[in-house]
Amino acid sequence: MTNPPILRCPWAPDDNPLYADYHDTEWGVPEYDARALWEKLILDGMQAGLAWITILGKRETMREAFDGFDPEIIARYGEADIARLMGNPGIIRSGAKIRAAIGNAQIYLTMRDNGEDFADYLWAYMGGKPLQNTFMSMSDVPAKTPLSEDIAKDLKKRGFKFCGPVIVYAFMQAVGMVNDHLVDCPCHAPVKAMGESR
Repeated sequence: MTNPPILRCPWAPDDNPLYADYHDTEWGVPEYDARALWEKLILDGMQAGLAWITILGKRETMREAFDGFDPEIIARYGEADIARLMGNPGIIRSGAKIRAAIGNAQIYLTMRDNGEDFADYLWAYMGGKPLQNTFMSMSDVPAKTPLSEDIAKDLKKRGFKFCGPVIVYAFMQAVGMVNDHLVDCPCHAPVKAMGESR
């Protein structure tokens, strides 16, 4: 006897275990670690023009290639590192995106050195708690919001690259700044409880 399919958000079908596991264990879970948030923003920027499943499939290889997404190391990357990365078929080989990751690491460190924690900076937009949405279908879920536009505008002003309002909203969904699991998804209530426990 086979188990009935889980009625999770339709973008994460049962027949794609990588997507399903990501949906069930990571997506929408509130993240408060500054370095982890920065890594996710870089990965969302790498996604630009691609499907998220492409990034998921390459994520572990990218973590290895990018020194565990340690901003301290990436900020010091030079042309030899860029050439090394461009020669790695297991990652997203975009010179613009690789250079953006280096620049974004430098900005992250500048913020930190000026006493501005990246997690505190982002969560201040939310008043420290996730926004609990109650969407019934995928057609209700926006691609961007006025808030993602504000955050994207400020990130760009600081010099961050590949962080437009659509990328930023996808990032906000992924790191649990907003709970966009559909209300009938089994992850909606647990994710809501996580956010309300802060």
